[in-house]
Amino acid sequence: MVYAVVVAWLVLAAIVVLTWDRLDTDRGWRGFVLALTLGLSLLHQLLFATVTEDALITFRYAQNIADGNGPVFNPGERVEGYTNFLWLVLIALPRAAFGADVETAAVVFGVLSALGCVLVSCFLVNRIVAAATPPGTEPRPALGVAAAVLTASAGGLAVYGPSGSEVPLFVLLVLSLGYALAARRPVVAGVLVAFAVMTSPEGLVVAVLAGLWLVGAALKEKHSWWAPVGYALGALVFLIPRLAWRATFYQHFLPAPLAAKLGGPLGAQLDAGWPYVSGFALAHQGFLLLGLVAAVALLLRRTESAFRGEVEARALIWLLFVTAAGLAVAAVLVGGDPGPSWRLLAPVPPLLAVASASVFGVLTVDAEGKPSPRRRSSATRLVPVTACGLAGIAVLVSVFSPEMLDRVRDWRAHGTELAEIGGWLGEYLPPGSVVSAAAPGSLATHGGQLLIIDVLGRTDDHIAREGRHEGGTSTDYDYVVNGRRPTVAVPADGGYADRQHCAIDPVYAGKYEVATFRRVGTPYWVSVYPRAEQAKTLVADLAKDPDFSYVPCPS
Repeated sequence: MVYAVVVAWLVLAAIVVLTWDRLDTDRGWRGFVLALTLGLSLLHQLLFATVTEDALITFRYAQNIADGNGPVFNPGERVEGYTNFLWLVLIALPRAAFGADVETAAVVFGVLSALGCVLVSCFLVNRIVAAATPPGTEPRPALGVAAAVLTASAGGLAVYGPSGSEVPLFVLLVLSLGYALAARRPVVAGVLVAFAVMTSPEGLVVAVLAGLWLVGAALKEKHSWWAPVGYALGALVFLIPRLAWRATFYQHFLPAPLAAKLGGPLGAQLDAGWPYVSGFALAHQGFLLLGLVAAVALLLRRTESAFRGEVEARALIWLLFVTAAGLAVAAVLVGGDPGPSWRLLAPVPPLLAVASASVFGVLTVDAEGKPSPRRRSSATRLVPVTACGLAGIAVLVSVFSPEMLDRVRDWRAHGTELAEIGGWLGEYLPPGSVVSAAAPGSLATHGGQLLIIDVLGRTDDHIAREGRHEGGTSTDYDYVVNGRRPTVAVPADGGYADRQHCAIDPVYAGKYEVATFRRVGTPYWVSVYPRAEQAKTLVADLAKDPDFSYVPCPS
């Protein structure tokens, strides 16, 4: 698959560079190149094709909705262990209506959303550039193709396209919001930003920045005051009922994953957040350099007699740049994310691609709003080569960065192993047994009727809001669910171990015992921690599986 992606990029780059002038004038040829770009995006996504742990948590919620248990992780326990309400509803609907598999629906929707990002990035650039182009002047639709090529090559978007998570939908909503603002549709923009907030907490950053942008435009009389008012109404008509339902059903305004994330000391979060963003910056130097050059060029070319459409286009471009920066600041403040490929920053490369391509379009119009042949000639030479070159670098980053393909493959292997462990526990433990785990989504995949506690607090209010940051640690697994303490703890989130582990936290010595099993026919081990008073019976039950051999720890 690596070779297929590289070859697809080479073919696409050659066609774009050699036929760049034709892309401006031939609609059919432009459609063909966009189709090739979508093909590159699809292959790039299939390179990773790994469902994430967070997505598996959402799948369990969606399954419970479809089965009539409501939006809960463990039936009977109302905990909002997700932050992607809109995505949850979207992937639950096919199961509830047609009996479709939740995971399949999520992967298909995610891939389609990522492909939608490629198209919307093209349309958004063309919309912005058209606004800055005076009537009677030939448009520059080829610039949209350049943005589409860059978006298709963005590794973070490709990783999370088939992941089953909400990330590609969130990126699509952010780009669509930009298009609605460019089209001067503030109510539609408000609806889209409400959907973004209901898809990911980072949507709040986008919502605030877009609202301030509209207020600023109204103050400068570029928009009427109806624009920010309509934007607010379009957002609140969805957000207020959502908040009211959340407070009624879950008795909280803040989801458990967000409460667990924000409950730690700010200094510790910043210490984790800075390396997170710096690692992203190192791997995405091409996008960042492109954005920096474009922003400086836009800043330096100031004209007093600028065409009005150009002024509006410039303002929207700056909003895209500021939104990218705002998402980076938010990632620092929340302490980053444990997943690979910088999930929290997935919208940044597409935003920079769109903004930068739009800048080149705006700069090909002179101070009086007329096309500048010299600037057009320069853009004709530089834009396709730059866009395709940076796309190639992005593809190479996807393949060779330690945070990308290798990490995703390890993640996939660990998820498969944890799902196998969950199936083993689900089959041989008594129905309704309580299992405490660091990877509840993976264990729940084949866990049957197990009740699972998440030791990180993502699906448990009592850990998220009380225990983890008040003396608790990431190995706290003695909390109560549905009035019952865990029967077995599986605090490891890395799948099988390569050797026998017999250690146990002194805090839990006496309450739990260590039981180690070897996966038959392999060098791999798994350690589970049954409650002391039930250890003998539980170990005997688990040892009935012929694929797992119980090996007592040395005395």
